[in-house]
Amino acid sequence: MATLFILMLERVGLIIVLAYLLLNIPYFKRVLMKRERWSSKVQLIVIFGLFAFISNFTGVEIGGNQQIINQLFTTLDADSSLANTRVLTIGISGLIGGSPVGIAVGMISGIIRYLQGGNAPHIYLISSTLIGIFSGLVGDRFIGKRLFPRPVDGIIIGTLTELVQMTIILILSANIQESYQLVQLIALPMIMTNSIGMALFLSIIRSFDKLEQETRAVQTHAVLELAEATLPYFRSGLNEASSSKAARIIHETMKVSAVSITDKDTIMAHVGAASDHHKPPHSIVTDLSKEVIATGMLKEARSHEEIGCHVEGCPLEAALVIPLTVQNEVRGTLKFYFTDKDQLTYVERQLAEGLGKIFSSQLEFGELEMQKRLMQDAEIKSLQAQVNPHFFFNALNTISALIRIDSEKARELLYQLSAFFRSNLQGVRQNLITIGKELQQVDAYLSLEQARFPDRYRVKKNIDEGLLDYSIPPFMIQILVENAIKHAFVGKKEDNEVVISITEEVDYLRVEVKDNGIGVDPAILKDLGKKEIQSSEGTGSAIENLNRRLTSLFGKVAELDFQTGDEGTSVVSHIPKRRD
Repeated sequence: MATLFILMLERVGLIIVLAYLLLNIPYFKRVLMKRERWSSKVQLIVIFGLFAFISNFTGVEIGGNQQIINQLFTTLDADSSLANTRVLTIGISGLIGGSPVGIAVGMISGIIRYLQGGNAPHIYLISSTLIGIFSGLVGDRFIGKRLFPRPVDGIIIGTLTELVQMTIILILSANIQESYQLVQLIALPMIMTNSIGMALFLSIIRSFDKLEQETRAVQTHAVLELAEATLPYFRSGLNEASSSKAARIIHETMKVSAVSITDKDTIMAHVGAASDHHKPPHSIVTDLSKEVIATGMLKEARSHEEIGCHVEGCPLEAALVIPLTVQNEVRGTLKFYFTDKDQLTYVERQLAEGLGKIFSSQLEFGELEMQKRLMQDAEIKSLQAQVNPHFFFNALNTISALIRIDSEKARELLYQLSAFFRSNLQGVRQNLITIGKELQQVDAYLSLEQARFPDRYRVKKNIDEGLLDYSIPPFMIQILVENAIKHAFVGKKEDNEVVISITEEVDYLRVEVKDNGIGVDPAILKDLGKKEIQSSEGTGSAIENLNRRLTSLFGKVAELDFQTGDEGTSVVSHIPKRRD
């Protein structure tokens, strides 16, 4: 019995060494940490199935219930039995992977043992399956609590499962006396060695889990500091200046070979290895980044070919590319590069994924703040317009002149002036108003302008009644109409026309304001709506402000599209359909 105990300890030692080596492989760590997933369970079945093969073929053959023959990888004689670490393998598989893994590995181990032959091999097929069911049910409870079993649980389960096996040998054996002698010989050594082995296996796993948790705690602290340090820069948006500062902070904190930040088309910043050709503000050079932008999914590469950099001699051998999103739209990427692919571990991937979510949130908060500032700017401009002496006195002079000629018309214009100011005050406090209310604001503005310049221009509306309760940003149509009246008809006294058209598409409203004026100077067309333009007629700040508000609220799809020519100018925006 002592000899068998020592031989069994050798077999257990082999399994423990293999387990230790396995837990140092990042692939197995990833599978183990997500063991509740079915994909991980299938992989655990394969892994522990190999352990079951090793356990059976490294067993100790026992003949005549007395002689112990130390042989490896053998087919058993008809009267022989086998002492092995099969119960250890099945028990651990069930405790770690739950019922599906325990049952599958139990059946695999039982079939292998059955094919080895020996005395009554069917007994071990049955016992292996039952042990898999029992350990799997216990494992399900630990998985539900997201815990790994303790070493003491391994001792208890190891003892109970070996007792189950010994009981089945006694019950199902055709020769009670021989089975009793066999159990006397192997029971104590197998119970002790398999329970000790199970405890050691679980101890290694729990040590690994504890180390992972401690590492995560340290990394969480680092991430929080990193998030705080980069907050001002990501909230400023993906521009070259802010991205460069953020990338330097990330590079110093993460200790990776290189950090890169891009928008959808351009490298905004690159710090570290390969800076000689990954230069801002050049276009994105790696196929991997383009794929992430197209799919919105985190991608991992472990070779120069997978990264897809076409520059010969690029030292980057591994990469993590994380999408940066705002309102579920990819706005750019955060990239971690490694000159040694072994530096890219499961921990780095998890950390990078978390940072990507944090930085995406920072970008989104930044856009929300920008939108708030734009609304405040719109309010200031609106209040300025209300007290603007030029606009105010022109309106009053027009009304004053009409009082003696057409008092009724003057009264109507005074009403329109008050309605215009009232709409301004209400509109600046809302992100969206109905098309109907916006058109009332437009009508009030047009009444005042047409009173000053009778018959100078016509304004037509091509809008279906059913669209009036859809929502658009306040001042949107008014600003476009006002822009057309002020700039489109310079030097043109008659036949001036502005057409407001709103049509319904599948998911959007197509809003168009078109004039038949002199068109826009091609030299300023590319900057119109993107920045202020200095000219004798104005700065274009109202159009720029409107364009920025539209893209902040709805994304690039709502950006103003300018088309101009000899027949006038058309401004189009697509607003997502939303009813008030």
